Amino acid sequence: MARSARKVGCMGWLLGVFLLVALVCAGIWFWAVKNQSVATLDTLDRLFGGASVDRIAGPVFYGGAEAQKLYVFRAETPSVEVDADLQPVLVFIHGGSWAFGDPADYTFVARTFAPEGFIVVNAGYRLGEEGRFPAMLQDSAAALRWVHDNVARYGGDPQRIYLMGHSAGAYNVAMLGLDPQWLAAEGLETGAVQGIVGLAGPYDFYPFDSDSSRAAFGSAPDPLATQPVHFARADPPPMLLATGSADDRVKPRNSRALAAALTAEGMPTEAVVFDGMTHSGIIMALASPFDRDGTVKDRILRFIGQRETGASTSLGRTGE
Repeated sequence: MARSARKVGCMGWLLGVFLLVALVCAGIWFWAVKNQSVATLDTLDRLFGGASVDRIAGPVFYGGAEAQKLYVFRAETPSVEVDADLQPVLVFIHGGSWAFGDPADYTFVARTFAPEGFIVVNAGYRLGEEGRFPAMLQDSAAALRWVHDNVARYGGDPQRIYLMGHSAGAYNVAMLGLDPQWLAAEGLETGAVQGIVGLAGPYDFYPFDSDSSRAAFGSAPDPLATQPVHFARADPPPMLLATGSADDRVKPRNSRALAAALTAEGMPTEAVVFDGMTHSGIIMALASPFDRDGTVKDRILRFIGQRETGASTSLGRTGE
């Protein structure tokens, strides 16, 4: 009886510890989401099993403003075999309502994708008043120009560059792919980008009905010229438009509208909607310990993998 009591007591103690840890993690999750603390998310990723990466460059300033900076990462030990001298490049552009954010806080993106064989570049851009349209696009294009010209010295292939952004960053990368003027201003063609991943992006948000959109785009002389959906065409870089069904900040209809517009122009595209995922949840899913079953990462890797292998089926074109 005494042994059974001790066993029950031990199990009760372990269950209590487990519940305490679960409550702490849930509290951290809630705090991080509520306060949009990407730095906290990055710390949690590092502490809860994010892979080790080398920051091989950065901050590198591609312009004269403090926010015009980028960081270059590679894996200390890739989890996949790299069978070429130069690796594909994933350029990530952060969100933050075009008002806040720092690429240094998104090292978890590098910890997620560098071990998969990528050179990862986290790029910033001017924010707030200095970053009003079209400055955020000019900066994103200038960052891409730097990557194109310099990434080979860090082991990246300038002919295999992919863009990825979350929220405001997804807007930036979509516009670089859809409206050729931004890359052309930097002497680049849209062919400089092999594929684009937009996570929870705003692509069809006029009239401007939020403080952030009014601050970033309210002074644009032609508001319609700020909207990615109006630049849909048949030959942009292939796009993976991913969002969450529970996103109440940038509603899923944005991804569906752009996918429908691209399809109508001759580029079959389908919005990928993750059931129950929120606006913050889709970027948190790229960090430990919030990666769930890895579905967001896997979908991104599948999309890029199809570009890498030259897949030409409709499945590859839609990002499915």
